[in-house]
Amino acid sequence: MLMNSKRLLKIAFTVAATSTLLAGSLPVAAESGDAIRKLTLISRAQAANPQQFQAAELIAQAWRKLGLDIEVQGMPRPQQSDAVWYNRDTWDLTMWQMAGRPERSDPDELIYNLFHSTTVEKGYNFVGYVNPEYDKIAEQQRVTANRDDRKVLIDQLQDIINEDQVYAFLVHPLQTFAFDKTVWDASTTVVQPGLGIKNFWTFSNIAPLGEQKDMILNSSDELKAINPFYISGATDSWITELIWDRMMRIGPTGLAEPWAAKSVEWADDAKSVTVTLRDGMMWHDGAPVTTDDVVFSFTAPVKFAPMYKPFVEGIANIEVLDAATVRFDLTEPNAAFETSTLAKLNLVPKHVWEPRLIALGEGESAESIREDTRIGSGPFKFNRWVTQQEVVLDTNKDHWAAPKMDRWILRIVLNVEATLGMLRTAELNFLSDYTGDPKLLIEAADSDGDLDVVESVDIGFQYLAFNLRRPPFDDAAFRRSLSAAINRELIRKAAYNGFAVTANSVVSPALSFWHKAGIEKELPTGMDLAKTILSDAGYVVEDGKLHYPAGKTEQFNE
Repeated sequence: MLMNSKRLLKIAFTVAATSTLLAGSLPVAAESGDAIRKLTLISRAQAANPQQFQAAELIAQAWRKLGLDIEVQGMPRPQQSDAVWYNRDTWDLTMWQMAGRPERSDPDELIYNLFHSTTVEKGYNFVGYVNPEYDKIAEQQRVTANRDDRKVLIDQLQDIINEDQVYAFLVHPLQTFAFDKTVWDASTTVVQPGLGIKNFWTFSNIAPLGEQKDMILNSSDELKAINPFYISGATDSWITELIWDRMMRIGPTGLAEPWAAKSVEWADDAKSVTVTLRDGMMWHDGAPVTTDDVVFSFTAPVKFAPMYKPFVEGIANIEVLDAATVRFDLTEPNAAFETSTLAKLNLVPKHVWEPRLIALGEGESAESIREDTRIGSGPFKFNRWVTQQEVVLDTNKDHWAAPKMDRWILRIVLNVEATLGMLRTAELNFLSDYTGDPKLLIEAADSDGDLDVVESVDIGFQYLAFNLRRPPFDDAAFRRSLSAAINRELIRKAAYNGFAVTANSVVSPALSFWHKAGIEKELPTGMDLAKTILSDAGYVVEDGKLHYPAGKTEQFNE
């Protein structure tokens, strides 16, 4: 049963008043269940992401005051991903992030895919949230064409997630980027709302000022895959969008624009869309891009790519009309189809990928395939990937939108201090991933004189995920209590040094139309309130350790 914020505040007031009346009397011991086991909170390693790790430590400290035994376990991102994404029944809690990506300018990808029950098994809903009421509204917003009417539904969905506290939202970071303004023409960078200057348009448009024509940038993540059917939510994904074209792309305005498509035309009933390919498109191996490739790119995920499957499930049929034209027939109107599907899926060469998919064994998916080379049609060609060291892409000079740089060189630098040092010594000339103290970066720019620093509120967000498959996290009251105990303002100031805004929604304030104004204030917090919620739900502290309500045993968790 959901409990709204007014109800929580009423409980807090009532309990506080009762405590005053009973001051001096001995507490009455309630019957309890088993003690709650030791809980493990997974985070990125401290050296790679000090902000996330410090936030995890602050959260653990607060929860210990509730009588919980919390261990913070830092690990590299690939191991964290394996532990959480591919072993969904075995973890308790994890720090996590949703990265800002262009197609998330429309809230559907986050609103639908993170929380709809159909994505529980293998998709984005890795926490295991199931709520039929939520499902119904999430489906309804997809078929609501009127923007204002859809906004009402998006607000309702934000309210439900707030009530259920499926995640403990923490902050929307202020993304901080920097580049060497003696190497790159500042006027040719592109600021994209919610993404800053680290985006496709900057990489494809930025102009060198002199003989240095290689962009040398960084990532604090170890890459897991460079695969057009794999979505990592991190560096892997913004590499794939450079190698593989898409029918549409999210432009600097936040709206979908034709890209590989010369035109996109909707039928009057909004249930079919006709797409015409741009002339003369070629794969990097010299083969032409065909309508068969288009059909393959949008049908293969149904069977072989579970991460992308939710974005194509609404397609009833794809028909080739001629050598350049394809019509998508939808099962029902989809207000987010351009953003969440046409601008989301990579165009993949059928002649390269079909044999690989046919050869997959039982239980395998396209996500697990590791290529020696990567063949796309995008503005950059794959050159090499040296694991844990670098990725090198070459400019595709035959592309209709060929970048002005010669090469895009990504260095894997896991230590934040080393990253800043490399920028100052010109070993990097574009700082694309900085998880350290932004004040240090600003001070370096002021001191050196050759650096530009650009900030923006991220579309993405940092949060703590509860595994709803495992008690005690299947209890909404328990989740609300833990979320109430988190001091987000302390995390914003201490872990992020003030370079963030507090969060309580999957929709970033960077998306000003879709974000529900004031939702951050609809989450009452405080340690006293957290204890009140637990007590009201039957949890009991004995000898300093939190116990389940009467009748619940720890064996129930296995």
